[in-house]
Amino acid sequence: MTDNSNPVKLVVPRRHGDPRGWFTEVYSEPTFAALGVDCRFVQDNHSLSQPRFTLRGLHFQVPPRGQDKLVRCIRGRIFDVAVDVRRGSPTYGSWVGAELSAENGHQLFIPIGFAHGFVTLDEACEVTYKCSDTYAPEQDGGIRWDDPAIAIDWPIPARVTPELSAKDVVQPLFSEFDSPFVYDGRPLQPFV
Repeated sequence: MTDNSNPVKLVVPRRHGDPRGWFTEVYSEPTFAALGVDCRFVQDNHSLSQPRFTLRGLHFQVPPRGQDKLVRCIRGRIFDVAVDVRRGSPTYGSWVGAELSAENGHQLFIPIGFAHGFVTLDEACEVTYKCSDTYAPEQDGGIRWDDPAIAIDWPIPARVTPELSAKDVVQPLFSEFDSPFVYDGRPLQPFV
């Protein structure tokens, strides 16, 4: 299903199909615990992004209200990204990304200590995600989606400016970010 040693996990649930369609189990506590995911999810979020190339991110909540997230796209396609923001990590500032779509059913688990963002690749994309803590506006944080120090290879055509929230337009640069997150001994690894 995924690499257990990687803190960020690309999860590919099995789909069981027949002439009616398919069935998949998107979350099971024992299955995820076997993958090294031992958080408890307490909030589900659902977003709709109408325009293609809507970009949401890069977001996180700081301790003591950090959030693990399990993200999936249930309509359309997105490119989902996690950036290592754990102070002392040998992969600090590195990122991984994957296409999540309603068609492929893939999910991304993003633990506390990683900034999260995504860009929609289709119109009218719907994204759902589980969080291990409720939203705490006073603990909300972010960094610039287009920071050259991070250099995320967003799949956005040249000369296209993504749709951004007012908050995401003014997020600080990575160099201005004083990380409260601590490295846990597991470096970020690329997906195989």
